Amino acid sequence: MNSVAWAPINFAPARVEVEKLDDGAFIIRSPDSLKPFSRCLGDLLVHWADRIPDRTFLAQRAGDGWRRVTWKQALSMVEAIGQSLLDRGLNRNRPVMILSDNSIDHALLALAAMHVGVPVAPISPAYSLVSQDHSKLRYIADLLKPGLVYAADGARFADALVIPELARVEVVTSINPIACGVTFDTLLGSTPGPEVENAFAAVRPNTIAKILFTSGSTDMPKGVINTQKMLCSNQQAIRQAWPFLLESHPVLVDWLPWNHTFGGNHNFNLVLRHGGTLYIDEGKPMPGLVEKTAANLKEISPTLYFNVPRGFDMLIPLLEKDENLRASFFKNLKIIFYAGAALPQNLWEKMEQLSIRTLGYKVRMISSWGSTETSPAITSVHFDISRAGIIGLPMAGCEVKMIPNGGKLEMRIKGPNVTPGYFKRADLTAKAFDEDGWYIIGDAGKLADPDDPSKGIVFDGRVAEDFKLTSGTWVHVGALRLAVIDAAAPVLQDAVITGHDRGEVGLLGFASLPGCLRLCPDAAPDTPLKELIKRAPVREKMLAAMKALAAEGKGSSHRIARAILMDAPPSIDANEITDKGYINQRAVLTNRAQLVEKLYAPGDDPDLIRMG
Repeated sequence: MNSVAWAPINFAPARVEVEKLDDGAFIIRSPDSLKPFSRCLGDLLVHWADRIPDRTFLAQRAGDGWRRVTWKQALSMVEAIGQSLLDRGLNRNRPVMILSDNSIDHALLALAAMHVGVPVAPISPAYSLVSQDHSKLRYIADLLKPGLVYAADGARFADALVIPELARVEVVTSINPIACGVTFDTLLGSTPGPEVENAFAAVRPNTIAKILFTSGSTDMPKGVINTQKMLCSNQQAIRQAWPFLLESHPVLVDWLPWNHTFGGNHNFNLVLRHGGTLYIDEGKPMPGLVEKTAANLKEISPTLYFNVPRGFDMLIPLLEKDENLRASFFKNLKIIFYAGAALPQNLWEKMEQLSIRTLGYKVRMISSWGSTETSPAITSVHFDISRAGIIGLPMAGCEVKMIPNGGKLEMRIKGPNVTPGYFKRADLTAKAFDEDGWYIIGDAGKLADPDDPSKGIVFDGRVAEDFKLTSGTWVHVGALRLAVIDAAAPVLQDAVITGHDRGEVGLLGFASLPGCLRLCPDAAPDTPLKELIKRAPVREKMLAAMKALAAEGKGSSHRIARAILMDAPPSIDANEITDKGYINQRAVLTNRAQLVEKLYAPGDDPDLIRMG
């Protein structure tokens, strides 16, 4: 497969500077300076509304077709909404809070708020729709004290909208309005006056654009301040790493939620920076919803495709069996991009095989690395790579300091895209930076080739996730997790590694329904996962994977001695998984402590898969 060529693409040269420090630490940075960037995101909207007024900017499913908004229409509506916000007295201390999923109305409201200097806070819909006690939503609303809250569907969000913290806040809905609320059309009904122009002119690079909330494993969500400077500088850095973006306006079909930095900053702002078109995908990597993604991709051919590993895992079977879907998906595709979590190599290889099968050549698979606090990209792949795991090189303006820590190299960050801190949480802000002002991201990395740093950085897991066995041997969770998911394919959708202060490494595996069905061809399509994980082909495949890892001879830290397959999916409410599908190892181990104890209990439990 490696002999098959890639199509030509215009990447920036892979160049890097390395500054050696004491005690084995070093700083790695791009030798290219960051070129000037926009004052604010609103300047980009104004620019494209003038240059390409009639091109579609945003599109969303509406019946059998698409509702479309051009760049000129978007600017007009943004200015009208901006006037409505100013009329209501919204300002930097009275932000807009958005509860619902991606939509055109959501986008217009967010752009309007930022246009007139009002921060916008898109909140995970799960906090309103999945949570039983709304504790996170109540905490966020009390912290923000919003001047306006938007929920697309008043009926769907009815329970969330009556929490005490939102009792006196004006509610805007697009459909099914609530009592005493207003409709989205009301916001569009204002005529923009000089107040909008003056407010827009007053927006500065350090103006707060967004407050994005990220959850830890046990604490309440943290509000990450995103300034205009952060967002605009990051898009300029991406543009310098990927010059091919200048060759044609990007077309995206994207589901990634805007309350996360991947979808809301990286992808949405990439379209905004380059005058592209964003087709809002109402699908998700979930049974019953991934089919909507496939239907959209069958109709719209993207030029760039972004997803998380869980999304690729669910999309690949549909691509494999549908020739028309494959043809449309790969037709105009320049890159396939994954982020949000490490990609198992088996998924990488399947995507490459599908591109070769469809086009006769490989579409590049690339990645990036960053966080909500870095808006988001620090590194980017802008050179050819042959396997998952490489996260690229620091982009222009970004620096990565690599410090020896527990047998790994901990990475710390500086750059114009780094947050000034957490909203109303000076205590958390102080803990987020070291004494030299480097942001402590908590991830580890290593050079793909220590003799040639231009080959890129390899992601080496979360520093805090690694642990020691009772023998004193370090277990590197991130690498082992990927290795076992690959070895056990298609059994596992995800997994967490156990063994802290124990004698052996264990595993709690989130079983994959499609994967287990493939291993059990005699099973009916509606066979419950709870039953499938007890079947011999599934258990035998898991045991074979465990034996294969042990046979590699890497010692006890790479030997999974015991495993339990789970049918219960990870819980958003319990912080076990994000909207993007990233597993929180610590939260799963805490919430499923009884299963961990069962994993290590003496005796022959029928659910246990044990090495001989």
